[in-house]
Amino acid sequence: MDIHEYQAKKLLQKFGVNIPRGGIAYSPEQAVYRCSELSGDTWVVKAQIHSGARGKAGGVRICRSEQEVWDAAQWMLGRKLITHQTGPQGKMVSRLYIEEATDIRQEIYLGFVMDRKLERVVVVASAQGGMEIEEISAEEPDSIIRSVVDPAVGMQAFQAREIAFSLGLEPQLIAQASKTIMGCYQMMSEMDANMVEINPLVVTASNEIVALDAKVSFDTNALYRHPKISELRDKSQEDPRETYAGDRGLNYIGLEGEIGCIVNGAGLAMATLDMIKMAGGEPANFLDVGGGASPERVLKSFKAVLNDPNVEAILVNIFAGINRCDWIAEGVILAVKELDLKMPLVVRLSGTNVEEGLKLLAESGLNIETASSLAEAADKVVRAWRATQMAEAS
Repeated sequence: MDIHEYQAKKLLQKFGVNIPRGGIAYSPEQAVYRCSELSGDTWVVKAQIHSGARGKAGGVRICRSEQEVWDAAQWMLGRKLITHQTGPQGKMVSRLYIEEATDIRQEIYLGFVMDRKLERVVVVASAQGGMEIEEISAEEPDSIIRSVVDPAVGMQAFQAREIAFSLGLEPQLIAQASKTIMGCYQMMSEMDANMVEINPLVVTASNEIVALDAKVSFDTNALYRHPKISELRDKSQEDPRETYAGDRGLNYIGLEGEIGCIVNGAGLAMATLDMIKMAGGEPANFLDVGGGASPERVLKSFKAVLNDPNVEAILVNIFAGINRCDWIAEGVILAVKELDLKMPLVVRLSGTNVEEGLKLLAESGLNIETASSLAEAADKVVRAWRATQMAEAS
C-alpha cells in the first residue's frame, strides 16, 4: 500500500527525520491560507498523487506570490496528471501539499528497499539526488552506495556513519545524516514498510539535512498490525479493478489485455498468462481465486474480471487440490446465468472431483467450452476471442 508524500513525511518526522514545514489543501482558498500560515515569500505547491516524476507533469510548482499559489492550485486540483509511472490513464489530483521553499545546497538520494534475493533490507544511496534511481544508475553508476542490513541486529550506528561518509558530506553533517538514516530504517522496521525513499534528501544553505520528498510503501499483509497506517489508504489513487477485487478478498492484478483469467494458485496463474501470450493473446489480469473456493467466490471472481471493460473472453484454469472441480463448475454456471455472460468462456478443470465438475458443465446447456490441458485451453480461448473480433469487424 502506497501513501501520499505529506503522510510519509509526517511518519518520518516521528522518527527524527527533518522535514520542511507544510500543510495540506483541498482548494485554492485553502492553499493560499496555508501560505499565510507558513509566512515567507516563496512556497512550493505539490500535487499529491501516488507517482513519481510529478514535476515533469506540472505537479510541482515554485510560487513567489499568493496569486501564483492560487493559479497553481486552480490548475492542479481536479486534473489527471500523467507521468511515466501512472500510464496514459493518469491519476486524479484531489489534494495539494503547500510547503515552505528550501534553499538547497546539495541533493542526495536515499532509499531503503527489501531485497528478496538476499532476504535483507538494503540501503541504496547516492550523492547524485533529484533523479530517479534508474537514471542515477545509468548516468552515474559509480555514485551508487549499497549497504546490507543484518536483520539479527538491525541498522547499526557505524553503518549509518559509513553511508554518510561515503556520500562525501562535510564532517559537521555526519551526525545529522546518521540520525536521518537510522530514523528511516527504524520507521521501515517498526511499521512493516516495503520501501522508504527520500529523493531528494537535501543539505540546505543553513547546513541542515532535510527530506524534501518522501515515498513510502507498506506490506499489505501486515496492515492488520497497524490500523492507523491502514487509515492513510487513498483508494482514489489505486487501480479501481484491483480495489474492487481486493475488497472482496481476491488476489488480483490488472493488466492491459483482453482475455480475463480466473486461476487458483499464483504459480499456475503466471503459467496461464504465459500460455495465453504464447497462443497469441494478451491476458487482462492476474487473478488467484485461492484454495477452497466456493461457488459464491467464483462468482465474485467473474465480477472482478468483468469490472475491466477491455475483457472480451475469459479463461478459467483450475487444478483442484484443496479446491473441488464440482464447486468451481457450480460457480461458473452461477456466474454465466447471473451475469448473462455472452463472451467466449473456456474452462479447464483438473484434480479433485474433475469428472463431476465436467459433467455439471456439460449438462448445464450453457455455451461453455472445456479443455483438457492448459495449452489447449489457452489456444481455444485465443481462437474464440479472435473469431469474435472478426465477427464484430465484419
